[in-house]
Amino acid sequence: MKCLHCGVEVHRAFQVTAIGNDFVGVDRPGGIWHRFDALSMQCPACSGAILHLRARYAANNREAWERAFFPRHAQRRASAAKEVPPYLAEDYDEAGSILDESPKASAALSRRCLQSLLRAQNYPQHDLAKQIDALLDAKVLPSGLAENVDAIRNIGNFAAHPLKDTNSGAILPVEPHEAEWNLEVLEGLFDFYYVAPARNAARKAALDAKLAAAGKPPMK
Repeated sequence: MKCLHCGVEVHRAFQVTAIGNDFVGVDRPGGIWHRFDALSMQCPACSGAILHLRARYAANNREAWERAFFPRHAQRRASAAKEVPPYLAEDYDEAGSILDESPKASAALSRRCLQSLLRAQNYPQHDLAKQIDALLDAKVLPSGLAENVDAIRNIGNFAAHPLKDTNSGAILPVEPHEAEWNLEVLEGLFDFYYVAPARNAARKAALDAKLAAAGKPPMK
């Protein structure tokens, strides 16, 4: 079984609590449900709580179904929590955690995270589209990442200003894959601005230490 908090494969070690034998459900093709169990355990890898709900058939006490109750979906996490500033990682984590339940809310959080990231990189414009314009005009991003950032504008301002169909005037829904794309673009920017520089700085420090031990000057 894979933990939906951290993604690590863990052994099922649930504590089973019978909720009761008097819950008689409607007749199903396989029989009538009459017993529900609460299954609980703690992930040994991340200590996250895992809760399942299980139903059994009345006729033979055979399991009817088992469903994850908490968490219900795999949780997305900032790909570099140690390097990414906490105020950005917090918005990113929350946007990922509600992606399945509410793509629109996830998109709103991830766009706020993007605005905060760009503001920290000295793009102070109040409008996200103008921030992106300034970022792309600076030509500091690799071409692939720049194209993905540019596409965020084309998806639309589906946080505070939803796009409308030009024919019907109906508000266009935010598709889950569009909200997830926001998160993937953020991951690319996290790597560019925080993860890669930290990794390179660590490598340089290690090399400088070796050079110093050999009596040589550090790298310039």
